[in-house]
Amino acid sequence: MAPSFVVVLGALVMAGVLFLLLRWTFGTGRDQVAPHLPDPDDPTGDGLLQEVTRTGDESAAGVLRSRLRAAGIRATIGKAEAGAFRLLVFPRDAAAARDVLRRPET
Repeated sequence: MAPSFVVVLGALVMAGVLFLLLRWTFGTGRDQVAPHLPDPDDPTGDGLLQEVTRTGDESAAGVLRSRLRAAGIRATIGKAEAGAFRLLVFPRDAAAARDVLRRPET
């Protein structure tokens, strides 16, 4: 026996109402933008990373990062003001990174 048109229409309306209720309940709230609050303990915005050196050229920063990686130190490059590039490492690796960068390249 085929369901009648009214039953199918009722099921679609109920599914639509359920969808709207779930969206209202579990929606992302993207229309309510939260203000960006800077972390008072981290004014540079680098999170856990610490700057070990700066360069004026991105390729030079890449070379320095590869030297650190060869020494087993994880590093990343961040942009600074006026086109400079910063080399960032974790605080526990900062002293070792500075030592590696002070050594002449072989």
